[in-house]
Amino acid sequence: VSNPSMTGLGGKAGRTSFSVNVGRVENLYKTSKRDKLINASRTSRSAKIDLHGCTQEEAMEQLNEWEGVTMDAAMKGEYPFVVPAVIVCGGGTQILSELVENWIREKKNVANAFA
Repeated sequence: VSNPSMTGLGGKAGRTSFSVNVGRVENLYKTSKRDKLINASRTSRSAKIDLHGCTQEEAMEQLNEWEGVTMDAAMKGEYPFVVPAVIVCGGGTQILSELVENWIREKKNVANAFA
């Protein structure tokens, strides 16, 4: 049975958002800091960027600018100098999701957050 409402729809949806930590490289993966980071994510220290509606170029530009601002906030904060953050890329196609995933992999001071 054909479903006309599905016509023209295709492709795999990517992740709608990424929870990350931004800050000092040597502290990003320390599990002993997990509770402090989880508690910090509930405060105003948590950073967020929304890339809805951006082209790939616009998203990359915004991510790079946001990284600098967020890194500054982390370094001006308390030990472990890591700020929890959320990168929202929307639920459309996987193009922005893949771009963000690759961007995270390339950045030394950005890491996927603890699950």
